[in-house]
Amino acid sequence: MADFSGSNLRGRNFTGQDLRGKDFSNADIRGANFSGADLSGANFTEAKAGLQRRWLFAQLVLSFVVSATLNFIAALINATFTTSFFIPNRIQQITIIPGILVIVFLAIVFLAIARQGLTTRAFMTIAVAVAVAVAVAVAGAFAFAGAFAVAVAGAGAVAVAGAVAFAFAGAVAGAFAGAGAVAGAGAVAVAGAVAVAGAGAVAISLLSIYIAWRVSKHDEKFALAREFGVAFSSIGGTRFYNANLTGANFINATLKSTNFREANLTRVCWKDAKKVDRARVGNSILQSSAIRELLITRHGYKKSYVAANLEGANLVGVNLEAANLTRANISHALLHDVNLKDANLRETLAIGADFNRAYLTGACLESWNIDHTTTLDQIDCQYVFLLDQPNAIGSRERRPHNPDTVFAPGDFEKLYKEVINTVQILMRNGINPEAFAEAFQKLMQDNPGITHDSIQAIEKKGKDVLVTIEVPEDADKAKIAQTLDTHYRDRVQQLEAENKQLHQLRSTDLKDIAIELARRQPHITQTMNDKTEHRTVNIGGNVTGSTINLGEISGAVSNVVNQLPSSDATQSGLKEHLIELQATIESEPTLSLEDKADALEGVKVLAEAAQDPEKQGLGRKAIKLLKGTAASLPDATKLAEACSKLLPLIAKEIGLPIP
Repeated sequence: MADFSGSNLRGRNFTGQDLRGKDFSNADIRGANFSGADLSGANFTEAKAGLQRRWLFAQLVLSFVVSATLNFIAALINATFTTSFFIPNRIQQITIIPGILVIVFLAIVFLAIARQGLTTRAFMTIAVAVAVAVAVAVAGAFAFAGAFAVAVAGAGAVAVAGAVAFAFAGAVAGAFAGAGAVAGAGAVAVAGAVAVAGAGAVAISLLSIYIAWRVSKHDEKFALAREFGVAFSSIGGTRFYNANLTGANFINATLKSTNFREANLTRVCWKDAKKVDRARVGNSILQSSAIRELLITRHGYKKSYVAANLEGANLVGVNLEAANLTRANISHALLHDVNLKDANLRETLAIGADFNRAYLTGACLESWNIDHTTTLDQIDCQYVFLLDQPNAIGSRERRPHNPDTVFAPGDFEKLYKEVINTVQILMRNGINPEAFAEAFQKLMQDNPGITHDSIQAIEKKGKDVLVTIEVPEDADKAKIAQTLDTHYRDRVQQLEAENKQLHQLRSTDLKDIAIELARRQPHITQTMNDKTEHRTVNIGGNVTGSTINLGEISGAVSNVVNQLPSSDATQSGLKEHLIELQATIESEPTLSLEDKADALEGVKVLAEAAQDPEKQGLGRKAIKLLKGTAASLPDATKLAEACSKLLPLIAKEIGLPIP
């Protein structure tokens, strides 16, 4: 039977069956057993789960029996000790201490539960009270052994009389109490015992009502009582124990008294499901009332889910606008069409999450954790922020940088796929060019997918140097970082041993790194149209020996730039931008002669990249070099301002990623 829609399946046994994709919509599955079944993709829309009538009746009877038994025991104990205040003086002297202890103990129990709930802390408080009471009682027993035995016998008789009297009538109580009295004041004793015992019973009843009220309000302090109640009520109910419910649908289903323990609930849809709070959900994400409410109502506007566990949750179409998801775990969650406008995703773990068609405009993505398994297709996003709080200059690092521009369709995916497919390695206290070049050469040998063009950026970070390397999508990033770091450090130690001296690695200019890489980089052979062209990539300077002819370099740059077509008179184009950048570099007083040579070489490479698409990889490196050079200058310098304005325009004209 392929379709169970609308069927009466009460009490049916589906244990261990393959029920993938089956339709149980509008079915009556009360008491059905799906333990261990494969129900991935199954449809339980508007299904009715829970208890059959015979199990409901059995639970009511069992509850009454347990409740009556516990209440009788409580009344018996209460009456036993409270009657000690009303028995003859000789025995009262011995029994008054246990009576006081019981009253104090009950007061402590009531206070602990009222203030701390049914928690570990409350039970510890009660345990200490029990220990003290037992210790005092034992001490009293040793001191008054003989008299205490008589007291217990008399008190026990009166207690029985009091309990029976409280249940059946004052006259019967008087008769039993008279038979058990030690002296002639039995009737008075029973009357007092009944009064005190009744007060205790009322107090216990009020405490029970209070606990039930807090449980109904989902007070976390009474989670233990709630779990016990839910576990009891699920006996005989619908069972999904250890079932595979991946991608199942419980839209508008009734799930009271249902057992989901140990089940795989990945990406299950709970939209508008009823009475999920009365289902047994084990250690799943449904334990949290806030998460449960979000998955059912689909509304999380401006709500806080800091450090929340949403792993594998079905959040399709959920409204999380302006929600706080800081440090939340949404790994492997389904987030199709989710509204994350202005949401805070700082340090959010999103490995394997699917953001297909998600709306992310204005979201904060500071240090969020994604990798190549994170899906970022058809993202609707105009801009994002990379900082939660403004930095020293009041910026939240908006992307795109220009506040007057927004992402074009596809720009967001390109930006973050570039981030996903890179490895960043921080070289502390500078970099040794020779050691780095040799370590990178070994890295390329171990990883054929990595070439010299994989180096995306080498940037100064104070005294440190940050190296960014593009890697294949399926690469083991941790292994690549570890390999490069290990080879680099080993080579540094070898060089120190060869030189027979210890020295601290100094902070190295980008120019020096580029020159060293260019010096060591082998010729790259490219075959095009059956012709072989040998060329050496050289981004970083045109330096021969110690002499730099800036005029010659400038002339070579102008020659290449002038080959570009001019723009119309109404708008500047690539050629004009490059000419302006060249002039600014040549006139920048804060740049050294060597830095100017490197920067002009970068302008030349950009002009060549505009004419030859095969050189766009070099163009990206030139953009990084010029950006790094500008970053090392004060913000107010003409070159820093020119790079900030011109580099994005140049990159856009050439078709390179906009920095």
